[in-house]
Amino acid sequence: MTAGPSKDAVKAALTTQALETPSWAYGNSGTRFKVFAQPGVPRTTREKLDDAARVHAHTGVAPAVALHIPWDRVDDYGALAEYARERGLRLGAINANVFQDDDYRLGSVTNPDPAIRRKAVAHLLECVDVMDATGSKDLKLWFSDGTNYPGQDDLRDRQERLAEALRTVYDRLGDDQRMLLEYKLFEPAFYATDVPDWGTAYAHCLKLGPKAQVVVDTGHHAPGTNIEFIVATLLREGRLGGFDFNSRFYADDDLMVGAADPFQLFRIMYEVVRGGGFAAGTPDAPGVAFMLDQCHNIEAKIPAIIRSVMNVQEATAKALLVDVEALADAQRSGDVLAANGALMDAYSTDVRPLLAEVREDLGLAPDPLGAYERSGWQERIVKERVGGVQAGWGA
Repeated sequence: MTAGPSKDAVKAALTTQALETPSWAYGNSGTRFKVFAQPGVPRTTREKLDDAARVHAHTGVAPAVALHIPWDRVDDYGALAEYARERGLRLGAINANVFQDDDYRLGSVTNPDPAIRRKAVAHLLECVDVMDATGSKDLKLWFSDGTNYPGQDDLRDRQERLAEALRTVYDRLGDDQRMLLEYKLFEPAFYATDVPDWGTAYAHCLKLGPKAQVVVDTGHHAPGTNIEFIVATLLREGRLGGFDFNSRFYADDDLMVGAADPFQLFRIMYEVVRGGGFAAGTPDAPGVAFMLDQCHNIEAKIPAIIRSVMNVQEATAKALLVDVEALADAQRSGDVLAANGALMDAYSTDVRPLLAEVREDLGLAPDPLGAYERSGWQERIVKERVGGVQAGWGA
């Protein structure tokens, strides 16, 4: 342990952590070349919630599940929310889908065809209706809109269309609801993406108002981008709405968070702690939403999500262990090595025993993966989930 915060203080903070797992991560996924089906994959949204409940039961810090519409469309969203509550869960962010329709070949809300723009906005408003029915507080928007060739469309006009659509949806939000705007450097648009970076997302959110916040997807940046700087800046401006945690080696790989660069995840979480983003939110100032956005193409779904939750917990524990007084002293005196050492001491700490204690204090097994393996859940779902159509996004 470093000489920073007390062990009890760190443990107490860790017990307040809450992560949101994505419904789509429990279904089949893959690349643009192939989706590999796995036995036991959920066939319905309720079965996805059953699996999410297992993750929360073994980790104690994953009480929310994000939905994706229409992938998770049901007849009765109130009943779905009750089903989640009965399993110790709540429904989290509602994710819109305006990228899997032939009409959106040239864009959705920025499409040059006003009829297609109206169709896209109608879907976004439908997602707000889902929020009303489920009690969800966050609407998460990612747009694949963009162009592949210079001159294909007018860049300024597309920004105007985007702003108009966002304003329509923003004005529909309730007082306790937020719009979380995501950005992505490229793909599937290869020349110009309409929301390519945090600055574009931030500019639109500023014009909309305080209920519009930016989402940082850790896989959506150019190589070498200092993501923790973005996090620090958005927190300073009060505009960091949440994360989509995943990991990447090349582009938007959507691998398990912490798989490629666990030190980066630690640096991000340190800035979250430093900027007050780890504290619980209030109705007037909702906290940062810590969401996973991953595709488990070749690994078993539930264990991969459990491992991802554990990776975030470990990075958070190390961030909480930073001796902030020693770090500040070194920074004020210009002692570069001591300042870097204060971070490295915390990062080098083996926090697994500490997290095992946190889980035992919560009445859980110290090893979530081992507990899941012993639970027999995987064998049960493989046996029971036979027939029907497995959930997935298809490719």
